[in-house]
Amino acid sequence: MGTGSSKAQATVVAQFALLALAWGSSFLFIKVGLRELSPTQVTLARMVFGALALGVLVAITRRPLPRDPRIWGHLAVVSVLLCVVPFTLFAWAEQDIPSGLASMYNAGTPLFAMAFAALVVAGERITRDRFTGLCLGFAGVVVIIGPWRGLGAQHDLLAQAACVGATACYGLAFAYLRRFVTGRGIPATSVAFVQVLTGALIMVLAAPWVADQPVDRLSAPVVLSMVALGAFGTGMAYVWNTAVVTAWGAANGAAVTYLTPVVGVLLGVVLLGEPLVWNQPVGAALVVLGIVAAHGRLTPRSAAEPAAR
Repeated sequence: MGTGSSKAQATVVAQFALLALAWGSSFLFIKVGLRELSPTQVTLARMVFGALALGVLVAITRRPLPRDPRIWGHLAVVSVLLCVVPFTLFAWAEQDIPSGLASMYNAGTPLFAMAFAALVVAGERITRDRFTGLCLGFAGVVVIIGPWRGLGAQHDLLAQAACVGATACYGLAFAYLRRFVTGRGIPATSVAFVQVLTGALIMVLAAPWVADQPVDRLSAPVVLSMVALGAFGTGMAYVWNTAVVTAWGAANGAAVTYLTPVVGVLLGVVLLGEPLVWNQPVGAALVVLGIVAAHGRLTPRSAAEPAAR
């Protein structure tokens, strides 16, 4: 392998690690932001800093923006489903549950995307592997919730339901994006910029009604967390994800989903001292196993298929 190829591979590995760190740490940054901001204010800051970061990137790379008004309309829908609603639901939920627990629920996004794609995308269907994966993933969510402990308010059921709702929004958004936007030749960075910019505009316009809580002070940790959450967790992360998928393919690139809850839990336990109950990592492991199964990774290799050499 040549030096150039080795450097390129090392770059992709670094981007993969940065992506796992950016998405996994997003839940930590949300938790820190909630010390002085409301959930909607966290979403507002995340969207604005994300739009600024992607705007600078689009300007530097001179990526063209879509001209068809219908595409902007579709991306507005995607922005609500992929950004505004789930970001707010996760922030609202983290008022009552640990950031690590929220990151575990986020790991189920590929399963929701698969289920919705089967409904709205032509050519997608629920195969045996996907059905197995969905069943394992659903079982994992149930284990994370831990219904045997009771479903009263003391177990923050509503907050956990909000996380499930946020993850479902992600899945529906990805299916919608694939159905109405993907395949039109629009650069991925431009798609990301338009959807994040649209979400930022929605939040700015709605701020007088939904994010008008008075802010007494803004400490450096909160400000830096919001900048990192927007610029990296919402902006650059999309670019790194595109680069990884381009280099390694969608299936291998999706492996970052396995690491996101690991990063989220570790940061929450180590930096915030969050508690960890046994059923939460067990349930998260079942969700990850469901994703692996849905991609056919658990299906035994056919006897007629030659082994890799």
